[in-house]
Amino acid sequence: MFKLISATLITTALLLTPTNNSPVTLAETCASHCGARPLQFKPGQYIRVQIVNRTPRVLKLEELPEMRRISVEPGKKYILDQQSATEPNLSLLFWDDTGRSLQANVSKPNFGTLRLELRPSNKFPGDRSLYILNDGQINVF
Repeated sequence: MFKLISATLITTALLLTPTNNSPVTLAETCASHCGARPLQFKPGQYIRVQIVNRTPRVLKLEELPEMRRISVEPGKKYILDQQSATEPNLSLLFWDDTGRSLQANVSKPNFGTLRLELRPSNKFPGDRSLYILNDGQINVF
C-alpha cells in the first residue's frame, strides 16, 4: 500500500509540474521547419529561362555578360536559352522605366526550365536581378 501511495504522489507531482520553464530541449528534424529548398540546377546543365511580364507596363531586361537589352511587353513571355548553368554565370537585370518596384517569383516548372515571373510590388526597392551561379544555384536580388 505504501508503494502505491508513493507512486501516485510521484506521478501526480510529475504531471502537475510546469514544463514551460524546463531547461530540457527536444530535438526535431529540419524537415519539419526548414521551408522551401532553394532552386538549383546541376552544374553544366542546359537551362531555358522564361521571363514573364505580369505587370501593366513594359519592362526592360539586360543580360550580362553579353550586354543585350530586351523589352518585354505586358503579359508577354521572353525565352532565353542558356547553354550551360556554369559557363559563364548569367546575370539578368530587370527594371521598370517608371521606377516602380518589382517582385520576382522564380520557379522550376520542369527539369531544364527556370521561370521568372515579374509582378508589381509595394516593397521598395523590390527585386532587380536574377543571378545563376556557376554551381547552378539561383539568387534573386
